[in-house]
Amino acid sequence: MDIIGRKKEINDLKSYYNSGRPELIAIYGRRRVGKTFLVDTLFGEEFSFRVTGMSNVTRKDQLKNFNISLKKYSGKSYTDADDWIDAFQQLADYLENNDHGKRQVIFIDELPWFDTHKSKFLMALEHFWNSWASRRHDIFLIVCGSATSWIVNKLINNKGGLHNRVTRQIRLDPYTLAECEEYFKANNIKINRHQILESYMIFGGIPYYLSLFDKRESFVQNVNRLCFTSDGQLKNEFDRLYASLFSDYERHVEIIKVLNKKSSGMTREEIIKESGLSDGGNASKVLEELELSGFLRKYHAFNRKSKGAVYQLVDFFSLFHIKFLAGENGNDETFWLKYSNTSAHNAWSGYAYELVCLTHIRQIKRALGISGIGTNEASWKSSTSQEGAQIDLVIDRADSVINLCEIKYSNSEFFIDKNYDKVLRNKRNAFLTETKTRKAIHQTMITTYGLAQNEYWDSVQSEIKMDDLFVDY
Repeated sequence: MDIIGRKKEINDLKSYYNSGRPELIAIYGRRRVGKTFLVDTLFGEEFSFRVTGMSNVTRKDQLKNFNISLKKYSGKSYTDADDWIDAFQQLADYLENNDHGKRQVIFIDELPWFDTHKSKFLMALEHFWNSWASRRHDIFLIVCGSATSWIVNKLINNKGGLHNRVTRQIRLDPYTLAECEEYFKANNIKINRHQILESYMIFGGIPYYLSLFDKRESFVQNVNRLCFTSDGQLKNEFDRLYASLFSDYERHVEIIKVLNKKSSGMTREEIIKESGLSDGGNASKVLEELELSGFLRKYHAFNRKSKGAVYQLVDFFSLFHIKFLAGENGNDETFWLKYSNTSAHNAWSGYAYELVCLTHIRQIKRALGISGIGTNEASWKSSTSQEGAQIDLVIDRADSVINLCEIKYSNSEFFIDKNYDKVLRNKRNAFLTETKTRKAIHQTMITTYGLAQNEYWDSVQSEIKMDDLFVDY
């Protein structure tokens, strides 16, 4: 099966394969994002050894699992190792005898799951790499895991024997809208761009979720079947997702639910107050794990760095679950079939579309013609009595321009009337007054189908449509 998208990652991995030196490559990213599929598709026929960690089992079980894979690839019988030092020594012995003059590809998938309590797995991996593998130019070791915080903190940023030993790292992100469109076309799933956009607002460009679509069904039927029917494959995905990534995952879920209450995000202090978590290292650890795993983003509101960082929930499926599946609606097997054309649906769509835009900043910059200009992106909210003026997206540019972006989701062209024109002017004036910026201000509208041209249309310097977000790179 061909790989959809992932052009840069494919080119990078092929380049690393041909580097002529030992490579220890760490690939990480959100669960279900396609890490294993990428490696299997590129190197599946060249594996000298491949093993996948098992969730919630003992060290003995993991060692047995490792031994079974070693027997499979070596064709020889190895006694079960007593510990990880012995297990990696057996692997080294096999690979030395397997030397055939070309790369030996070793793939250890779900690496964090091997690191069970008191297993000393990491120490053994360190010894295997430092004492043997790093001295051999034929070794191409790929490690992978969905527990991103483990990969980053214990492997990539290791302060012990594996410090600076990871030669390459790849963070695999969800698909862009363009890649989603390519995926649907390749699988003969007939949906239009507006429906692809809505699929992104629900599933967030996660390849596994898209793979569950049935080409015989409409878009609405697919969503309803996957999420709302009693045997829907994603009906219980939320709990499975967090439980597979974090121990004591209830704390992580509590923070996710708290952040869901405020779309623009909350400070650490606000999160602690609302969630009831203790104000200590535990809260910081949970927030860091959620951020590294791609569920949250941390940013500073425009011109308010002294106020502290803001954490915002940006995982589309988590937002969708809390909004629709966590309550009584989740028990209605025909809910999405009835809900998709209601006004309440449009209210959810507005915020979800803002997040889509936030994840497609590169496409927005390209549409504005500023791809090569350095920028910072944030939201902004008035601290005065200016009717609570709030700006969805502020793009602060290095060329002394600021784009104030209003994001509007609709099923047709968006119409700026007299009242909304006044709202835009008030927001702009409040921003200028409070920030005291000397940069030029460009009013930008980001909509689905563009702006209707009328007497107020030319008050906007630039507009971006849904189609602009589908540009590939």
